[in-house]
Amino acid sequence: MTLETSIEYVKGIGPERAKLIKNVLGISTVEDFLNFFPIRYLDKNKVYKISQLKESNLDVQLKGKITQVQEIQTGKTKRLSAKFNDDTGTMDLVWFQYSKWMKEQLPINREIYIFGKVNVFNNQFSMPHPEIEIEEKKENDNRLKPIYPSSEKLTKRGLNQKFFQTILRNICKEIPNLIQENLPDYMMKSFKFLSRQNTYLNIHFPKNIESFEKADYRLKFEESFFFQLGYGLKKLHHKTQSFGNPFPIVGDYFTSFYENHLPFELTNAQKRVLKEIRQDMKKPIQMNRLLQGDVGSGKTMVALLTMLIALDNGFQSCMMAPTEILAQQHYNGIKDLLKDTSVSVRLLTGSTKASERKITHEELENGTLSILVGTHAVLEDKVKFKNLGLAIIDEQHRFGVAQRAKLWAKNKIPPHILVMTATPIPRTLAMSFYSDLDVSVIDEMPVGRKPIITAHRREKDRVFVYNFCRDEIKKGRQVYFVYPLIEESETLDYKNLMEGFDHILQSFSEYNVTMLHGRMKPDEKDAAMNYFASGKAEIMVATTVIEVGVNVPNASVMVIESAERFGLSQLHQLRGRVGRGAEQSYCILMTSDKLSTESRTRIKTMTETNDGFKISEVDMQLRGPGDILGTQQSGVVDFKRLDLVKDSTIIKVTKKSVEKILEADPLLTRPDHLVIKNFYLKYYKGKNKWSKIS
Repeated sequence: MTLETSIEYVKGIGPERAKLIKNVLGISTVEDFLNFFPIRYLDKNKVYKISQLKESNLDVQLKGKITQVQEIQTGKTKRLSAKFNDDTGTMDLVWFQYSKWMKEQLPINREIYIFGKVNVFNNQFSMPHPEIEIEEKKENDNRLKPIYPSSEKLTKRGLNQKFFQTILRNICKEIPNLIQENLPDYMMKSFKFLSRQNTYLNIHFPKNIESFEKADYRLKFEESFFFQLGYGLKKLHHKTQSFGNPFPIVGDYFTSFYENHLPFELTNAQKRVLKEIRQDMKKPIQMNRLLQGDVGSGKTMVALLTMLIALDNGFQSCMMAPTEILAQQHYNGIKDLLKDTSVSVRLLTGSTKASERKITHEELENGTLSILVGTHAVLEDKVKFKNLGLAIIDEQHRFGVAQRAKLWAKNKIPPHILVMTATPIPRTLAMSFYSDLDVSVIDEMPVGRKPIITAHRREKDRVFVYNFCRDEIKKGRQVYFVYPLIEESETLDYKNLMEGFDHILQSFSEYNVTMLHGRMKPDEKDAAMNYFASGKAEIMVATTVIEVGVNVPNASVMVIESAERFGLSQLHQLRGRVGRGAEQSYCILMTSDKLSTESRTRIKTMTETNDGFKISEVDMQLRGPGDILGTQQSGVVDFKRLDLVKDSTIIKVTKKSVEKILEADPLLTRPDHLVIKNFYLKYYKGKNKWSKIS
């Protein structure tokens, strides 16, 4: 038997069962079975009484007697039912698939142990397809009993927990011939690890809690270690192979703007981040940096100053945004900041007029255009730069890898890369999935910004909420009303949006109301946005199209309708559309009266904190890391033991271990590191391509 042996050749399986197991569980080899881990364990010394059972019980063990067996016919289907008693009560045992032989073998009026999952119907407990052991034949084994993932389809075909335990026992007997070590001796001693062979024995059949915990820690460490190693090797490769244009000069463009046109003093966090970027761009190596900053923390100002450094060194810059609204906002903001300078800025989107597009193309090619702000239109083959030195991408997770690669290819020597996101990435995810990037964080808000006050209100409070909005408008402020737009119910949601718009028009008939949604044409969106941004409309009714980048400092109230239908990240992004001026701002979360536990957690989190990083941690606990990273990454967050939420300590330890090893032996050529190298090449190479930004 080898790790690659098909499971049909394992004793007790055969071709038919192998096919079923592969279809249901995706297990096809001995190695797959070894990595088919228990989801929990049953203490075999723990025996429940029927009177102690609860609805929340999963798998339990009971002791008692079968007193009666009968076949019950319902229509064309038959089931076998047995009455099971102990000294505290009675419950039904049920088999939906059974043989005459099995019926005859049931031990009536003998002391037995039954084991299985408890169901509850009409306050009556039952156990479908239980495993049965006669007391005098019961194994005298105090180990924890493993419970494996299963399904009704398998159980009905006799592939129950006892089957899986038997198969794994047979395979585990071969472990000395199957499992090889993958960590060097010095690490084994330093961390006091179990051997890999004992790790697998103790994860499947632990003697006690302590032996399980040791095996579990070793497997989690291993997953995190080799995952981190992949990113560490990639980062090392980038620093030695990815050439870039050095920007040694900080000249007149930067200095003049900083001294004469900076509208406010930079925060200490902005200064620190700018210094980190500056140090990167001095080197003849392509910068590959992720800039995280909460909504309104001043990322755009850092981006502009970085572009001026590129210009001081004779290079052009490009800023790419995922939507036309966001690109227009960036363009307007940068154009306004540079209005008293000689720096040229242009906008390129799908709706840019042909005449303007032609001028932009020409100025990019001859080098007279310094800064280009745009959307996907920037990626077109016709768009050619004379000397692109810096590419800035806002909201990176909205662009695909192929799209980003097109941008890098617009210069012979790849441009420096700065990726900006206002969606805070939980620290454990940043350590894991972005560890091949250098990460900068703006963790400080501009001076004078007041924290947004967030309140939860229900339908009965609507009159109060509307009166509050009127009071704010009377002070000269503006208000957003945002409605959910979920793809699965898009038609219904648009109906709700239009009804909401009509309702707001009637309720606020004394004010101007505008609307913004995704089905509008680009020029219609621009007109609606300008109408609101100019102050001509006091109220904007919108969908989540305003989630990213919309900047109207005079807007002080964000009312989010059906807030329970939004994710935490979306709620936080929407809230960030207000609080951008000096005045106090408010976010009002309108919900129905009945909320799920998860919805209550989201709403409570929003009302308790404005910290995007804290919110992202809660979001990851609720949704899991795959959803946080986006669809492109969700399929690869497939750790069998490691939990990115609960195991942050292990992730930190493995990250340090990897850094220490690669610093001493970057090519893993030391004899004691060959076990690491060989295991990595076999199982992990090529698994984490998705994080590469350049």
